[in-house]
Amino acid sequence: MAFAITQTCCADASCVSVCPVNCIHPTPDEPDFGTTDMLYIDPGTCIDCGACADACPVDAIFPAGDLTGPLKVYEDLNAEFYAGRDVLTEATVAPNFHRWAPPAFARVLPSDFAPLDVAVVGTGPAGMYAVEDLLLHTNARVTLIDRLPVAGGLIRYGVAPDHPSTKKIGETFARFHDHPRLRLRLGVEAGPELAERHDAVIYAVGATGARRLDVPGEDLPGSLPAVTVVGWYNGHPDIAPGAVDLSAERVVVVGTGNVALDIARILTADPDSLAGTPIAPAAADRLRAGKVREVVLLARRGPETAAYTRSELLALAARGDLVVDAHDPRIAAAIDAGDGKAALLQGIPREEIDWSSPPPDGARRVVLRFHSAPVAFTGDTEVRGVRASGPSGDVEILAGRVVRAAGFRGAPVAGLPFDEATGTVPNVAGRVEPGTYVAGWIKRGPSGGIGANKACARETVGALLEDAVAGRLRSRAPRRGLAKLLRRA
Repeated sequence: MAFAITQTCCADASCVSVCPVNCIHPTPDEPDFGTTDMLYIDPGTCIDCGACADACPVDAIFPAGDLTGPLKVYEDLNAEFYAGRDVLTEATVAPNFHRWAPPAFARVLPSDFAPLDVAVVGTGPAGMYAVEDLLLHTNARVTLIDRLPVAGGLIRYGVAPDHPSTKKIGETFARFHDHPRLRLRLGVEAGPELAERHDAVIYAVGATGARRLDVPGEDLPGSLPAVTVVGWYNGHPDIAPGAVDLSAERVVVVGTGNVALDIARILTADPDSLAGTPIAPAAADRLRAGKVREVVLLARRGPETAAYTRSELLALAARGDLVVDAHDPRIAAAIDAGDGKAALLQGIPREEIDWSSPPPDGARRVVLRFHSAPVAFTGDTEVRGVRASGPSGDVEILAGRVVRAAGFRGAPVAGLPFDEATGTVPNVAGRVEPGTYVAGWIKRGPSGGIGANKACARETVGALLEDAVAGRLRSRAPRRGLAKLLRRA
């Protein structure tokens, strides 16, 4: 019986490195790595050893025959990836064994390589993948710093509470917190003393801001960025427990990325289903007392090119409360033809909706409205609706709350250059200058999931080691006294 990869795949390729028959693709050295929603196991090659399931940090891999319910579809999804396709040559006949790429040794360190003192700022995935690389593959001493009192970054405060398997990767990262060559400092701000007392500093501070829509009414009360809502239900210390008002019956979420789907799913969830998850207690109480009955996901594009991943849409659709607004004939045509991601919506109810009326009575639901670009948020003293432009003209959607899920944006880092256009720190392969480096979203922009940070961090650490071997790192002051300085920061 072959194994299959399922919904919570983080695509960090931990499974690839342990597979004895090279049956998991795309691999990091293949051109489509990072472009697919997840990784896939070839059932024709898998020998059922289970090594991938043991290595998976997010419990996403199971024997295909054991899959039931919403996960059953992943048996076919894994097989379909290989149907008639050689993953290495794109030949039309699928092989029953995949050739290994030739070995490559991207790093060569001298035998007398002196231990480095490296500071890593940020305990999210990018920072922790950098820490893992340094501790496992070099003799470096690492100081890990985060301004928040709890480690985890995106894993702790960005992953939805009803995705416990995804959050489990935090346990993999946490095992390094007690490493003998690591010092963990939480609740402190990084300052210039890091560069003075370390050979190198890696900034992995993420993208914590929100990309603006630049439409009238965007700053009205009742209009919130997605980062606020996500932080609120995850108990982020920067977000007040009362930051999200759920007194409106209809909420419009601008965007259809995975974060938008997370928000829609949480706001319409049965509060009892969230019991036992790490949702913030104040958020759970508000959800239980809230009046939200409908969340509308507003998409500029059509269903064939929606921003969400296939796995996240399948998880939402499995609840049985998803509806497609059939206001544009192109939507039904794309779904019926099975164009791109539109095929995922086959079988989902379609309805022409009167947006000037409140949501229908009854169970909560999520509505996908495609080909609708927001042009204004309406209201005098607070949001009362969203005016959206579509192929048949403008329509106003009556709504008491709006969540802007149009993407994240990095913020300037003190002492580093900053590109306002991209919201990133300018760099070359993670190198800002010898001794100063970036990894993750502050390096490449807010793209890619958790696993994408592994290759990103590896590239950054590679640049650091290259500078160290070449003697380009700056001289530093002794490490003593750093803890005192950090406590004072």
